[in-house]
Amino acid sequence: MSLSILSTANIVLNAEVENKESAIRLTGSVLVERGYVESAYIEKMLEREELTSTYMGNFVAIPHGTEDAKQSVKESGIAIIQVPGGVDFGNGNLVKLLIGIAGKGDEHLDILSKIAIVCSEEENVISIVNAASEEEILDLFEGVN
Repeated sequence: MSLSILSTANIVLNAEVENKESAIRLTGSVLVERGYVESAYIEKMLEREELTSTYMGNFVAIPHGTEDAKQSVKESGIAIIQVPGGVDFGNGNLVKLLIGIAGKGDEHLDILSKIAIVCSEEENVISIVNAASEEEILDLFEGVN
């Protein structure tokens, strides 16, 4: 089975989450439901967040598993969660866009660099947060697949 790294089914629009933990759990659950990772990966995403925040600036967080989570990854994939109302990631950091990553082998580094290019432009992030459809978001990330 070969899944595309990012598809419209991996995108959640207008999510409302109570806190950082529920935001990360939602992001991980999309990766699980779509078949990219085993459910154990979600706990590894939460562990990673405790080690160091995955908040990247520009309203973006990129939750992903710890190094030892690789055994839970079946296929490389990305989940995108749009949270227009924002969620507090601590230290006054508001996140409106969660990009969950699961990388097979070292593929996560390539995926991360492509995401970083898109998210380094604040106007791209605003466009993603305000997007009305999954297709709009997919278009902004077209280089990722």
